[in-house]
Amino acid sequence: MLFDSFFLAGFESSTHRRRDGRRVDVIRDTRHDVLAERDYRLVKELGLRTIRDAIRWHLIETSPGYYDWSSALPMVRAAHRAGVQMIWDLFHYGWPDDLDIFSADFVTRFGRLARAFATLVKNETDAPPIFAPVNEPSFVAWAGGDAGFIYPFATGRDWEIKAQLIRAAIEAIENIWAVLPDARLLQCEPAIHIEPNAKRPNDAESAEQYRLAQFQALDMLTGNAAPELGGRREYLDILGLNFYYNNEWVNFGETLYTFHPKYRPLQDILLEFHGRYRRPMCLSETGIEGPLRPGWLAYICAEVRCAIDRGAPMEGICLYPIANHPGWDNERHCLNGLLDYPDDSGNRIICAPLARELTHQQMIFETIFEPAVSPERQCA
Repeated sequence: MLFDSFFLAGFESSTHRRRDGRRVDVIRDTRHDVLAERDYRLVKELGLRTIRDAIRWHLIETSPGYYDWSSALPMVRAAHRAGVQMIWDLFHYGWPDDLDIFSADFVTRFGRLARAFATLVKNETDAPPIFAPVNEPSFVAWAGGDAGFIYPFATGRDWEIKAQLIRAAIEAIENIWAVLPDARLLQCEPAIHIEPNAKRPNDAESAEQYRLAQFQALDMLTGNAAPELGGRREYLDILGLNFYYNNEWVNFGETLYTFHPKYRPLQDILLEFHGRYRRPMCLSETGIEGPLRPGWLAYICAEVRCAIDRGAPMEGICLYPIANHPGWDNERHCLNGLLDYPDDSGNRIICAPLARELTHQQMIFETIFEPAVSPERQCA
């Protein structure tokens, strides 16, 4: 197994700027920055021994080429003391204010940041490192370069942003490998499905082209598309797929939920990605808000088991976010995690229904991966 536990904990770590100028910083807003070691130990007690977390570039590179590690070093050391396996996101939607994402400087400086952080990790711990260079290039390209609701609030520039993020990811990978040749890499992208809209004439081709665009960033990274960017197959090490309740929809129409007849089973989506890339895979993000949390986890786990039975090399499921957090746009209390906001003493209440379902699923997957137990299982 690639990870120390099949179920992973992911701390939401977005740092983009909103239209009102406010920079989102979920790590700060959930007090995870000051409670990191307690948080790591708590999820480890719940059987989540591999953790996905992030550094915050805008706090680290306070001026070009100068790195202030005061926001990251305590978390690296906390993880080491807690004895957990870390996956470090280097880019989760945000970058320093002085930097233009469309500039060549963006790529160069991100590569240098990756090398500096890899050096810090190497000096602080002997644990085999895992890095996620750029989280969801496709989403950032759409949200910041087409829909225009996160910085840089552009429209019609999604391809430019996607290409820049792939260049930056490649630059980061090469810099990481220069310091840590054995470092593993997790590339995270949304997994989606889009159905044609019956109200739009001849929509099948348009919907399919939109659906196939989910593979574009990974194809660019591997060199199968836009080879001028320098992509190579080895840059795609571990394939992480982010899948939520609203990742399927009708083209220019409504969201498709699991009970809809046009809903595509997650296992089929996973098998398509496996057939295309043939790499170890995990669900790098999945979750839902409110009382549906246990049921959603049960659905996800059943689909992942079926995908495994059908040959998909699934290495893990990351509960993301693991802790409730303020909403990006309205600071609402998002009840989407296993853990709640901390009280004044730093204690987090555990969502009991979700914890029970997690325990149940952990027991099931333990039997699946136990070497002595290998019954034939079939999925309809």
